[in-house]
Amino acid sequence: MSESNGSNNFPKLHNAAWPGVVGKGPDSEPAIDLDTMLDLTAAAEVDGHKFEGTDLFLSDPHVSIDSTDDDLKQLADKVQSRNLVVGSVVAPVWPPTGGGSAMGDEAERGKFVEQVRKAAGIAKKLRDMGVRPNGVIRIDSAVDVGSWAADPEGSQKIAETFKESCKIAADHGEKLAAEGEICWGGMHSWKEMVKLLELVGQPEVLGFQADMAHTLLYTLGYNAPEDRILPEDFSWEEGGALQDALKTLTQALRPWTIDFHVAQNDATVKGSGSHDKTGRHCLPEDPNGKLSIANDAGHWLRDADGNLTKTCRHICWDGCMFPNDIMMKPETWNSILAAMVAVRNAHGWSE
Repeated sequence: MSESNGSNNFPKLHNAAWPGVVGKGPDSEPAIDLDTMLDLTAAAEVDGHKFEGTDLFLSDPHVSIDSTDDDLKQLADKVQSRNLVVGSVVAPVWPPTGGGSAMGDEAERGKFVEQVRKAAGIAKKLRDMGVRPNGVIRIDSAVDVGSWAADPEGSQKIAETFKESCKIAADHGEKLAAEGEICWGGMHSWKEMVKLLELVGQPEVLGFQADMAHTLLYTLGYNAPEDRILPEDFSWEEGGALQDALKTLTQALRPWTIDFHVAQNDATVKGSGSHDKTGRHCLPEDPNGKLSIANDAGHWLRDADGNLTKTCRHICWDGCMFPNDIMMKPETWNSILAAMVAVRNAHGWSE
Protein backbone atom coordinates (compact mmCIF):
# COMPACT_ATOMS: atom_id res chain seq x y z
CA MET A 1 0.00 0.00 0.00
CA SER A 2 1.15 3.52 -0.72
CA GLU A 3 2.11 5.94 2.01
CA SER A 4 -0.49 8.20 3.58
CA ASN A 5 -1.25 11.39 1.74
CA GLY A 6 -2.87 14.28 3.58
CA SER A 7 -3.62 16.09 0.30
CA ASN A 8 -6.11 13.50 -0.96
CA ASN A 9 -9.53 14.98 -1.76
CA PHE A 10 -11.28 11.72 -2.73
CA PRO A 11 -13.21 9.82 -1.63
CA LYS A 12 -15.39 12.55 -0.16
CA LEU A 13 -16.17 12.20 3.55
CA HIS A 14 -19.84 11.79 4.45
CA ASN A 15 -21.71 11.35 7.69
CA ALA A 16 -24.99 9.42 7.86
CA ALA A 17 -28.25 11.00 9.01
CA TRP A 18 -30.03 7.72 9.79
CA PRO A 19 -28.35 7.05 13.17
CA GLY A 20 -30.79 9.70 14.36
CA VAL A 21 -33.69 7.42 13.38
CA VAL A 22 -32.58 3.76 13.20
CA GLY A 23 -33.04 1.96 16.50
CA LYS A 24 -35.05 4.84 17.93
CA GLY A 25 -38.76 4.91 18.63
CA PRO A 26 -41.44 4.38 21.27
CA ASP A 27 -39.64 1.40 22.85
CA SER A 28 -36.24 3.10 22.75
CA GLU A 29 -35.00 6.70 22.64
CA PRO A 30 -36.63 9.56 20.69
CA ALA A 31 -35.42 10.14 17.14
CA ILE A 32 -32.96 12.98 16.54
CA ASP A 33 -34.34 15.32 13.88
CA LEU A 34 -32.62 15.86 10.55
CA ASP A 35 -31.72 19.50 11.22
CA THR A 36 -29.85 18.50 14.36
CA MET A 37 -28.02 15.69 12.55
CA LEU A 38 -27.01 18.11 9.80
CA ASP A 39 -25.86 20.69 12.36
CA LEU A 40 -23.73 18.13 14.20
CA THR A 41 -22.23 17.00 10.89
CA ALA A 42 -21.45 20.51 9.68
CA ALA A 43 -19.90 21.55 13.00
CA ALA A 44 -17.31 18.77 13.16
CA GLU A 45 -13.75 19.76 12.24
CA VAL A 46 -10.35 18.07 12.59
CA ASP A 47 -7.13 19.75 11.47
CA GLY A 48 -9.00 21.83 8.91
CA HIS A 49 -10.96 18.85 7.57
CA LYS A 50 -14.76 18.81 7.63
CA PHE A 51 -17.48 16.44 6.51
CA GLU A 52 -18.36 17.13 2.89
CA GLY A 53 -21.71 15.44 2.70
CA THR A 54 -24.38 13.31 4.31
CA ASP A 55 -26.19 10.14 3.34
CA LEU A 56 -29.94 10.19 3.93
CA PHE A 57 -32.74 7.97 5.20
CA LEU A 58 -35.82 8.42 3.01
CA SER A 59 -38.32 7.88 5.78
CA ASP A 60 -40.13 9.94 8.36
CA PRO A 61 -39.25 11.73 10.51
CA HIS A 62 -36.24 12.70 8.36
CA VAL A 63 -37.26 12.69 4.69
CA SER A 64 -40.70 11.49 3.67
CA ILE A 65 -40.69 8.92 0.88
CA ASP A 66 -43.69 10.87 -0.44
CA SER A 67 -41.84 14.21 -0.47
CA THR A 68 -43.12 16.81 -2.92
CA ASP A 69 -40.86 18.82 -5.20
CA ASP A 70 -41.17 21.72 -2.74
CA ASP A 71 -40.17 19.42 0.12
CA LEU A 72 -37.08 18.33 -1.81
CA LYS A 73 -36.15 21.91 -2.63
CA GLN A 74 -36.31 22.73 1.08
CA LEU A 75 -34.19 19.64 1.80
CA ALA A 76 -31.61 20.68 -0.77
CA ASP A 77 -31.49 24.17 0.74
CA LYS A 78 -31.00 22.71 4.23
CA VAL A 79 -28.07 20.60 3.06
CA GLN A 80 -26.40 23.22 0.87
CA SER A 81 -26.72 25.96 3.50
CA ARG A 82 -24.40 23.85 5.65
CA ASN A 83 -21.87 23.40 2.81
CA LEU A 84 -22.80 19.74 2.45
CA VAL A 85 -24.05 17.54 -0.38
CA VAL A 86 -26.24 14.43 -0.43
CA GLY A 87 -24.72 11.06 -1.25
CA SER A 88 -26.34 7.66 -0.99
CA VAL A 89 -29.95 7.32 0.15
CA VAL A 90 -31.76 4.49 1.92
CA ALA A 91 -35.03 3.24 0.43
CA PRO A 92 -37.56 2.38 3.20
CA VAL A 93 -38.43 -1.06 1.90
CA TRP A 94 -39.56 -2.60 5.22
CA PRO A 95 -43.19 -3.31 6.13
CA PRO A 96 -43.32 -0.81 9.04
CA THR A 97 -42.37 2.01 6.64
CA GLY A 98 -44.75 1.05 3.84
CA GLY A 99 -42.67 -1.56 2.06
CA GLY A 100 -42.86 -5.33 2.13
CA SER A 101 -40.74 -8.45 2.23
CA ALA A 102 -38.72 -9.00 -0.94
CA MET A 103 -39.63 -12.70 -0.73
CA GLY A 104 -43.24 -12.18 0.35
CA ASP A 105 -46.43 -12.58 -1.63
CA GLU A 106 -47.20 -10.52 -4.72
CA ALA A 107 -48.65 -7.65 -2.69
CA GLU A 108 -45.66 -7.46 -0.35
CA ARG A 109 -43.16 -7.58 -3.16
CA GLY A 110 -45.16 -4.93 -4.98
CA LYS A 111 -44.88 -2.64 -1.96
CA PHE A 112 -41.11 -3.23 -1.88
CA VAL A 113 -40.72 -2.29 -5.53
CA GLU A 114 -42.95 0.76 -5.14
CA GLN A 115 -40.74 2.09 -2.34
CA VAL A 116 -37.72 1.66 -4.59
CA ARG A 117 -39.58 3.54 -7.33
CA LYS A 118 -40.28 6.45 -4.99
CA ALA A 119 -36.70 6.45 -3.68
CA ALA A 120 -35.30 6.45 -7.20
CA GLY A 121 -37.49 9.42 -8.08
CA ILE A 122 -36.22 11.37 -5.07
CA ALA A 123 -32.61 10.41 -5.75
CA LYS A 124 -32.83 11.57 -9.37
CA LYS A 125 -34.48 14.85 -8.42
CA LEU A 126 -31.78 15.60 -5.86
CA ARG A 127 -29.19 14.80 -8.52
CA ASP A 128 -30.92 17.11 -11.00
CA MET A 129 -30.97 19.87 -8.39
CA GLY A 130 -27.18 19.67 -8.17
CA VAL A 131 -27.13 18.70 -4.50
CA ARG A 132 -26.28 15.03 -5.07
CA PRO A 133 -23.11 14.53 -7.15
CA ASN A 134 -22.81 10.80 -6.51
CA GLY A 135 -24.23 7.92 -4.50
CA VAL A 136 -26.50 4.89 -4.71
CA ILE A 137 -29.84 3.71 -3.33
CA ARG A 138 -29.48 1.24 -0.48
CA ILE A 139 -31.83 -1.75 -0.19
CA ASP A 140 -32.01 -5.02 1.68
CA SER A 141 -34.33 -8.02 1.62
CA ALA A 142 -36.69 -6.67 4.33
CA VAL A 143 -37.16 -10.18 5.72
CA ASP A 144 -35.77 -11.91 8.80
CA VAL A 145 -33.36 -14.82 8.66
CA GLY A 146 -35.83 -17.32 10.11
CA SER A 147 -38.44 -16.66 7.42
CA TRP A 148 -35.78 -16.95 4.73
CA ALA A 149 -34.51 -20.26 6.14
CA ALA A 150 -38.05 -21.69 6.10
CA ASP A 151 -38.48 -21.07 2.37
CA PRO A 152 -36.17 -23.04 0.02
CA GLU A 153 -37.02 -20.55 -2.75
CA GLY A 154 -36.36 -17.51 -0.57
CA SER A 155 -33.24 -16.23 -2.32
CA GLN A 156 -34.75 -16.79 -5.76
CA LYS A 157 -37.81 -14.74 -4.76
CA ILE A 158 -35.61 -11.97 -3.38
CA ALA A 159 -33.58 -11.99 -6.60
CA GLU A 160 -36.72 -11.58 -8.70
CA THR A 161 -37.80 -8.60 -6.58
CA PHE A 162 -34.34 -7.11 -6.88
CA LYS A 163 -34.45 -7.57 -10.66
CA GLU A 164 -37.67 -5.58 -10.84
CA SER A 165 -36.06 -2.94 -8.66
CA CYS A 166 -33.04 -2.84 -10.97
CA LYS A 167 -35.27 -1.96 -13.93
CA ILE A 168 -36.63 1.01 -12.02
CA ALA A 169 -33.20 2.15 -10.85
CA ALA A 170 -31.78 1.95 -14.37
CA ASP A 171 -34.69 3.97 -15.75
CA HIS A 172 -33.77 6.73 -13.27
CA GLY A 173 -30.03 6.53 -13.95
CA GLU A 174 -29.46 5.11 -10.47
CA LYS A 175 -27.68 2.12 -8.95
CA LEU A 176 -28.80 -0.07 -6.06
CA ALA A 177 -26.57 -1.38 -3.29
CA ALA A 178 -27.58 -4.39 -1.20
CA GLU A 179 -26.22 -4.06 2.33
CA GLY A 180 -24.67 -7.14 3.85
CA GLU A 181 -26.13 -7.28 7.34
CA ILE A 182 -26.66 -10.40 9.45
CA CYS A 183 -30.28 -9.51 10.30
CA TRP A 184 -31.54 -9.69 6.69
CA GLY A 185 -32.51 -13.06 5.26
CA GLY A 186 -30.53 -14.11 2.21
CA MET A 187 -27.93 -11.45 3.02
CA HIS A 188 -26.94 -12.69 6.48
CA SER A 189 -23.95 -14.69 5.26
CA TRP A 190 -21.16 -13.62 2.93
CA LYS A 191 -21.66 -16.72 0.81
CA GLU A 192 -25.42 -16.20 0.58
CA MET A 193 -24.81 -12.54 -0.26
CA VAL A 194 -22.60 -13.48 -3.20
CA LYS A 195 -25.16 -16.05 -4.35
CA LEU A 196 -27.92 -13.44 -4.26
CA LEU A 197 -25.88 -10.91 -6.22
CA GLU A 198 -25.10 -13.59 -8.81
CA LEU A 199 -28.76 -14.63 -9.00
CA VAL A 200 -29.70 -11.06 -9.88
CA GLY A 201 -26.74 -10.90 -12.24
CA GLN A 202 -26.86 -7.18 -13.00
CA PRO A 203 -23.57 -5.80 -11.65
CA GLU A 204 -24.01 -2.64 -13.73
CA VAL A 205 -27.07 -1.77 -11.59
CA LEU A 206 -26.99 -3.82 -8.38
CA GLY A 207 -23.87 -3.93 -6.23
CA PHE A 208 -22.89 -4.46 -2.61
CA GLN A 209 -22.72 -2.00 0.24
CA ALA A 210 -19.99 -2.98 2.69
CA ASP A 211 -20.23 -1.75 6.28
CA MET A 212 -17.15 -2.59 8.32
CA ALA A 213 -19.20 -3.24 11.48
CA HIS A 214 -21.48 -5.69 9.71
CA THR A 215 -18.99 -7.45 7.48
CA LEU A 216 -16.71 -8.25 10.44
CA LEU A 217 -19.52 -10.46 11.73
CA TYR A 218 -19.56 -12.35 8.43
CA THR A 219 -16.14 -13.74 9.36
CA LEU A 220 -17.56 -15.02 12.66
CA GLY A 221 -20.58 -16.74 11.15
CA TYR A 222 -23.30 -14.99 13.13
CA ASN A 223 -26.64 -16.42 11.89
CA ALA A 224 -24.68 -18.66 9.50
CA PRO A 225 -22.18 -20.78 11.49
CA GLU A 226 -21.52 -22.95 8.45
CA ASP A 227 -20.07 -19.93 6.63
CA ARG A 228 -17.79 -18.56 9.32
CA ILE A 229 -14.24 -17.89 8.16
CA LEU A 230 -12.46 -17.53 11.49
CA PRO A 231 -12.25 -20.76 13.55
CA GLU A 232 -14.39 -21.10 16.67
CA ASP A 233 -11.29 -21.07 18.88
CA PHE A 234 -10.02 -17.87 17.26
CA SER A 235 -8.34 -15.38 19.61
CA TRP A 236 -8.42 -11.65 18.86
CA GLU A 237 -4.73 -11.54 19.72
CA GLU A 238 -4.12 -13.47 16.48
CA GLY A 239 -4.05 -10.41 14.25
CA GLY A 240 -2.76 -12.33 11.26
CA ALA A 241 -5.73 -14.69 11.28
CA LEU A 242 -8.16 -11.76 11.20
CA GLN A 243 -6.32 -10.16 8.30
CA ASP A 244 -6.42 -13.44 6.39
CA ALA A 245 -10.16 -13.73 7.06
CA LEU A 246 -10.77 -10.19 5.84
CA LYS A 247 -8.81 -10.98 2.68
CA THR A 248 -11.02 -14.02 2.03
CA LEU A 249 -14.16 -11.99 2.64
CA THR A 250 -13.20 -9.02 0.49
CA GLN A 251 -11.89 -11.17 -2.34
CA ALA A 252 -15.45 -12.49 -2.69
CA LEU A 253 -17.38 -9.26 -2.19
CA ARG A 254 -15.05 -6.43 -3.24
CA PRO A 255 -15.79 -6.89 -6.97
CA TRP A 256 -19.45 -6.14 -6.16
CA THR A 257 -18.82 -3.26 -3.75
CA ILE A 258 -20.11 0.15 -4.86
CA ASP A 259 -20.79 1.82 -1.50
CA PHE A 260 -18.71 1.74 1.67
CA HIS A 261 -19.36 2.48 5.33
CA VAL A 262 -16.48 3.12 7.68
CA ALA A 263 -17.29 1.78 11.16
CA GLN A 264 -15.94 0.10 14.27
CA ASN A 265 -17.24 -3.11 15.85
CA ASP A 266 -16.54 -4.97 19.09
CA ALA A 267 -17.59 -8.36 17.60
CA THR A 268 -20.90 -8.35 19.44
CA VAL A 269 -24.42 -7.79 18.19
CA LYS A 270 -26.97 -5.25 19.32
CA GLY A 271 -30.61 -4.44 18.69
CA SER A 272 -32.38 -1.26 19.68
CA GLY A 273 -35.95 -0.10 19.36
CA SER A 274 -37.61 -2.11 16.58
CA HIS A 275 -34.30 -3.05 14.93
CA ASP A 276 -33.25 -6.71 15.03
CA LYS A 277 -29.86 -7.63 16.41
CA THR A 278 -27.10 -6.81 13.99
CA GLY A 279 -23.51 -5.55 13.87
CA ARG A 280 -22.78 -3.32 16.84
CA HIS A 281 -21.33 0.03 15.84
CA CYS A 282 -18.76 1.40 18.28
CA LEU A 283 -16.98 4.71 18.50
CA PRO A 284 -13.68 4.72 16.61
CA GLU A 285 -11.53 4.66 19.75
CA ASP A 286 -13.63 2.14 21.70
CA PRO A 287 -11.13 -0.03 23.62
CA ASN A 288 -13.19 -3.10 22.73
CA GLY A 289 -13.16 -2.33 19.01
CA LYS A 290 -11.69 -5.19 16.99
CA LEU A 291 -10.90 -3.32 13.79
CA SER A 292 -7.88 -1.23 12.91
CA ILE A 293 -10.10 1.14 10.96
CA ALA A 294 -7.68 2.78 8.53
CA ASN A 295 -5.79 -0.44 7.84
CA ASP A 296 -8.81 -2.70 7.53
CA ALA A 297 -10.67 -0.29 5.27
CA GLY A 298 -7.92 -0.98 2.77
CA HIS A 299 -9.19 -4.50 2.22
CA TRP A 300 -12.28 -2.93 0.64
CA LEU A 301 -10.78 0.15 -1.01
CA ARG A 302 -7.77 -1.57 -2.61
CA ASP A 303 -7.61 -4.64 -4.82
CA ALA A 304 -5.69 -7.83 -4.05
CA ASP A 305 -2.51 -6.24 -5.42
CA GLY A 306 -2.85 -3.15 -3.24
CA ASN A 307 -4.04 -0.84 -6.02
CA LEU A 308 -6.78 1.69 -5.30
CA THR A 309 -10.11 0.64 -6.78
CA LYS A 310 -11.52 4.22 -6.77
CA THR A 311 -14.98 2.63 -7.02
CA CYS A 312 -16.54 4.69 -4.22
CA ARG A 313 -16.32 8.43 -4.78
CA HIS A 314 -17.52 9.02 -1.24
CA ILE A 315 -17.34 7.00 1.95
CA CYS A 316 -19.77 7.24 4.83
CA TRP A 317 -19.58 6.79 8.60
CA ASP A 318 -22.31 4.57 10.02
CA GLY A 319 -23.01 4.71 13.75
CA CYS A 320 -26.49 3.22 14.13
CA MET A 321 -27.90 2.75 17.61
CA PHE A 322 -25.51 5.03 19.47
CA PRO A 323 -27.24 6.49 22.55
CA ASN A 324 -28.61 9.98 22.02
CA ASP A 325 -26.39 11.51 24.70
CA ILE A 326 -23.33 10.25 22.81
CA MET A 327 -24.60 11.58 19.47
CA MET A 328 -25.24 15.03 20.89
CA LYS A 329 -21.61 15.52 21.91
CA PRO A 330 -19.44 17.45 19.41
CA GLU A 331 -16.39 15.38 20.38
CA THR A 332 -18.18 12.26 19.11
CA TRP A 333 -18.29 13.63 15.58
CA ASN A 334 -14.76 15.03 15.72
CA SER A 335 -13.49 11.56 16.68
CA ILE A 336 -15.48 10.00 13.84
CA LEU A 337 -14.26 12.60 11.35
CA ALA A 338 -10.66 11.95 12.40
CA ALA A 339 -11.15 8.25 11.62
CA MET A 340 -12.59 9.13 8.22
CA VAL A 341 -9.67 11.43 7.43
CA ALA A 342 -7.26 8.63 8.36
CA VAL A 343 -9.00 6.27 5.91
CA ARG A 344 -8.77 8.84 3.11
CA ASN A 345 -5.14 9.61 3.89
CA ALA A 346 -4.35 5.90 3.60
CA HIS A 347 -6.56 4.92 0.66
CA GLY A 348 -7.64 8.09 -1.12
CA TRP A 349 -6.54 9.99 -4.18
CA SER A 350 -6.46 13.51 -5.61
CA GLU A 351 -8.41 14.95 -8.53
